[in-house]
Amino acid sequence: MNDIKEKNAPYVVYILECSDGTFYTGITTDLGRRFAEHKDGVGSRYTRAHGVRKVVYAERCVDRSDASKREAAIKSLSRKEKEALIASTALIL
Repeated sequence: MNDIKEKNAPYVVYILECSDGTFYTGITTDLGRRFAEHKDGVGSRYTRAHGVRKVVYAERCVDRSDASKREAAIKSLSRKEKEALIASTALIL
């Protein structure tokens, strides 16, 4: 049943601020669960190594394809551009 729910759930692209001040960008259908996974050290290799402070940006996407494209676009931004994106928007959910 969870697989069906997740397929129909809206995707979210998010940016986390890590403990060392770096950013991590990812996608999920459940931001609260995914953040908890990152905090618990099971979210990704990057956040396991760098720690996690908080969610600094989130944007709802139409589907997984849209979220993956938006994630790639955000990852290609410079740090300065990511900071501007974060500063210019509230969490968009």
